[in-house]
Formats: sequence, structure tokens, C-alpha cells
Amino acid sequence: MNTRPEQNEFPVYYKDYIGLVPEGDIEYNLKHQISETLKQLNDLSEEEGTFKYAPGKWSIKEVIGHITDTERIMAYRMLSIARGEAAELPGFDENEYVAKADFNKVSMDDLLQNLFVVREATLLLFKTLGDPDWKRTGIACGQTVSVRAIAYIIAGHELHHRRILADRYLIGQSAPKSF
Repeated sequence: MNTRPEQNEFPVYYKDYIGLVPEGDIEYNLKHQISETLKQLNDLSEEEGTFKYAPGKWSIKEVIGHITDTERIMAYRMLSIARGEAAELPGFDENEYVAKADFNKVSMDDLLQNLFVVREATLLLFKTLGDPDWKRTGIACGQTVSVRAIAYIIAGHELHHRRILADRYLIGQSAPKSF
């Protein structure tokens, strides 16, 4: 699907995420941006993975786990709406999910592998969607959202967190890590 979603296809609070996604084919963008995210995080040690830039903030491992959990949930919403689900899909409390997951006890390798596999599953889901599916809308968290918008939300959410990781955790992507 090569066209950006219209404003009426998603809740306004997703506008910034969608705005981060570069022009072009969303499948291509998702396929290539995950490799950049993995490259950004691949060489971090276990200790670096538990770094928090401020008290009360998530660790790098928790951010990775959050990105993965969110993509899983968004992909489920995408599947449900594409298949014509009429029931409202529930929301989730990202802070509660992270708190209960204990991502800091999971190895960096496992977290990154999980992120990669979830992205692969999302991309494989795309292959099952026809043109009418991308335009379908459903209700999630009390708001209308299209399948196409969800794909952009997934991409933008990852890019949002990659920026935060670079700016607040890794002190710029090209700068040496200082923990």
C-alpha cells in the first residue's frame, strides 16, 4: 500500500507517528527501518540494555519490549479489522505491560530477535491483505482506525522510539555511547 492514510482514518494522537514515516511504500519502509533499529541496538551489552536516562523512565530493554508489544497489538488490530471484525478492540496500558513484563531480565539477544520476528510476522500479514482490506476501518480504543493507518502507526511508533533512543539513551546515533 503506497498511499498515506487520510486524517479521518486514525485518531489525531497518531498524527505525529504517521508524520515520521517517509514517503514511499509502507512495506518497504517497515522492512528497511527494522534493520536500522536493530543496527542501532545490536552491539549493546546487557548492562547497557538496563540503562535509564532518568529516574522513572524505561530502560533500553523496556523500550525494545514496548516497541515489540505495541507492534503485536497493532498487528492484531490490523488483522481483526481487515477480516471485518465488528466488535470494538480494546486499548492497553503501555506502562502496565512494561511493568509486568520484566524485560530487564530478558537478554538483549532475545529482545532483539523477538522484535525482528514480530516485524517479519507483520510483513507476512501484509501479503494476505488485498486492496479492499487496507481501506477497511474498525474501532480500537473507542476510535475509528483503518488497516492502512495501523501500518503507518506501527512504522511511526518504531521511528519515534528510535529517535528517543538516539537522543536520550545513546547520545546520538553516531556519537560514542556514554552510560
